[in-house]
Amino acid sequence: MIFVIVFSTVSGNLIQGCIVCYLWPKPTVLKQLSAVNHYFWKYRYRFFIGMLFVVFANYFAVLAPQITGYVVNLVQQHLPGAKQVVRKSNHDLVVDFFIRNLEGRVIDFGRLVAICSLTILGLAILRGILMFFMRQTIIVMSRHIEFDQKNEIFQHYQQLDTQFYKENTTGDLMNRMAEDVSRVRMYTGPAVMYLINLVALIGFCVVSMLRKDALLTLYVLAPLPILAITIYLVNSVINRKSERIQALLSDLTTNAQESYSGIRVIKSFVQEKAMLGFFKKNSEDYRIQAVGLAKVESIYFPSMALMIGLSTLCTICIGGLQALEDPSKVGLIVEFVIYINMLTFPVSAIGWTASMIQRAAASQKRLNEFLKTAPVIRNTKEKGLDQITGDIQFESVDFTYPHTGIHAIKNINLQIKKGEKLLVLGRTGSGKTSLAQLLLRFYDPASGKILIGGQDIRNMDLTTLRENISYVQQDVFLFSDTVTDNISFGLSAAASHERVVQAAQSANVHQEILGFEKGYDTMIGERGVTLSGGQKQRISIARALIKKPEIIVFDDCLSAVDAKTEQEILGNLYGYLNEKTAIVITHRIFSSFRFNNIIVLEDGQIIENGTHEQLMQANGYYAELYKKQLMQVDAGAV
Repeated sequence: MIFVIVFSTVSGNLIQGCIVCYLWPKPTVLKQLSAVNHYFWKYRYRFFIGMLFVVFANYFAVLAPQITGYVVNLVQQHLPGAKQVVRKSNHDLVVDFFIRNLEGRVIDFGRLVAICSLTILGLAILRGILMFFMRQTIIVMSRHIEFDQKNEIFQHYQQLDTQFYKENTTGDLMNRMAEDVSRVRMYTGPAVMYLINLVALIGFCVVSMLRKDALLTLYVLAPLPILAITIYLVNSVINRKSERIQALLSDLTTNAQESYSGIRVIKSFVQEKAMLGFFKKNSEDYRIQAVGLAKVESIYFPSMALMIGLSTLCTICIGGLQALEDPSKVGLIVEFVIYINMLTFPVSAIGWTASMIQRAAASQKRLNEFLKTAPVIRNTKEKGLDQITGDIQFESVDFTYPHTGIHAIKNINLQIKKGEKLLVLGRTGSGKTSLAQLLLRFYDPASGKILIGGQDIRNMDLTTLRENISYVQQDVFLFSDTVTDNISFGLSAAASHERVVQAAQSANVHQEILGFEKGYDTMIGERGVTLSGGQKQRISIARALIKKPEIIVFDDCLSAVDAKTEQEILGNLYGYLNEKTAIVITHRIFSSFRFNNIIVLEDGQIIENGTHEQLMQANGYYAELYKKQLMQVDAGAV
C-alpha cells in the first residue's frame, strides 16, 4: 500500500519517477511485506495523519530557501553600484504573497532582512513541531503493529499441533517472534516514515527548482539516477545476506537456549568447553555474515556522499557561470545549494531505508512460513457435546508418526466403560504413550476412529475434549511460577486455596509444600528445577486432579517416587477416581490398585488383555512381570 501512495505522489515528475522506479523493491520483497498491509489498514487514520504531518513539514521546509534567495538578491541590490533588476514571480504562492505584502509596505532594508530571518526561524520551529507529531503518529503506529503482530504469531503458535513443535526448535521460534518482528517494525515505522519524507521532500524541492531553472535542475539531479541504480543492484545482495543472517541467528538462539535448559547435564558430563566451542562456531558464522552485510551496506554512504557532492559541484559551477552573465541569479544559486543540502540526509537515508526494507522482507518471509503453516489437528465446525462422558472406544485404530515413519499403533480395538480403570503395560517403545496422545487428539489416527460417549473425537470441540481429560505426562513440565499457580494451571478461573490444598493432599505432596519457606506461594524454578523429581511428579498429578475431569490419564507418572510414597498416592487416588474413567500407563504393576481391565502392548499391538486373574492364568508377559516384581519386593523385605 505504501508504495502505491509514494508512486502517485511523484508520478507527475519524470526524474522523480525514474528514481522511484529504480528504488522500487523486487516483486518478491513486496509479496512478503504485503502480509503486513492489513495492519496499515487497521491504523489507517493514524497513518494518514502521519503522512500529512510529513508532507506539511517538508512543505514548510522548502519555503525557507526561497526566502533566503530573496534576501540574497535584496542584499545584492543594496550593494554600492548594484543594478536594479526586475524580480520574476517564480516563487511558491505562499512566499510570493509574503514578498509582495512586504514590498507593499514602507520598511527599511535592515528591518526587512530581520523580518525575513524571523520568518525562516518560525518556519524551522513549525517544521520541528510537525516532525514531532510525525513521529508520534507513524513511529507509535509501528509499535502498535509490533504488538499486534507478536500477539498474532503467539496465537498462531498456540494453535499449531504437537507435530509442528517436534519439527521446529524452541530457539528458532523465539527468534522469529523477537528478532524478526523487530526487523519488520523497522519497516512499518522508520522505513515508511523516511520513505514518505524522501518522496515529499524531493517532490517539493524538484518542483521548486524546475520552476526556477529547468536546465540547471536537470544538471543538478543528473547523478541521482546513477545512485538509484547502485542501490537497486546492492539491494538483492542485502536480501540474500539478510535471510542467511536470520537463519544463523536462529541457530545461535537455539544453541544458547538448549545450553541454558540443559546446564545440569552439561556440568555433570563436564562438557562446558565443548558447548562453548559449539557456541563460538555458531557465533563466528554469524559474525562473518554480519560483517559481510555491513561491508555491502558500506557502499551506500560513500556512493551517496559522492553523488550529493557532484550535485553540489554542478550547482556551483554551472550556476556560477550563469551568475557571471546575470548577477540576479546569485540568489537562485544560493537557493539551489540549500536545496541540495536539504536533500543530503533524505538521499543518504535511501540506503538505510532500502536496507531496512530488505531485512524486513527477509524476516517477514520467515514469519510467513510459520503463519501459513496450518495445524494438522483442526477444530471441528460441527457442534459437539458440551460435556463428555467416560465411555471410550478404540475401533481398529492404526497410527504412524509422520516425522519418523514409526508405526506406533497397529489395529487397536479397545473399549473402556465409564468409571472403569485400565492398566496399560508394555516395554519402552511399545506404543503406550502414543495411545494416550491419540486419545487427547495430539495426533489423528491414520485409520480407524476413537469414540468418547459414542462420538468420534474428530467431530468434537478440542477445548471441550481436553478440558474433560486430565493428562499427567511422563515428561513433567512445571512453569516458573508459584506452587499454587502450577497446581491450578488447568483451570479457567482462579481456584480457591482449599481446592488447591485438596488436590495436593490427594497427590500426597501437601506436607512437603508446607515445608517450603513460603508454602504454596513458593516460586518454582524453570521447569521445576528447585524441586526433586518426585515432588515435580506429584505436583503435576495435583494439577491434573484439581480439574475434576471425567477421564484422567497417568503416563508413567510415579517413576520418581519410592514404594512407600507410591502406595500412599495410589491409596488417595483410588477414592478420588471412584466414578471416573482412569487409564494408568506404567512399566510396573500396581498390585494395591484394582483395575477392571489390563492390556499389554508389544510393538503397537495388544498381545494380552483381561483382568489380573485372567492374565495370571495365561502365564504370559504380565504374569512374568508380576512374579519378578514380587521377588524384588520379597528381596527388599529380607
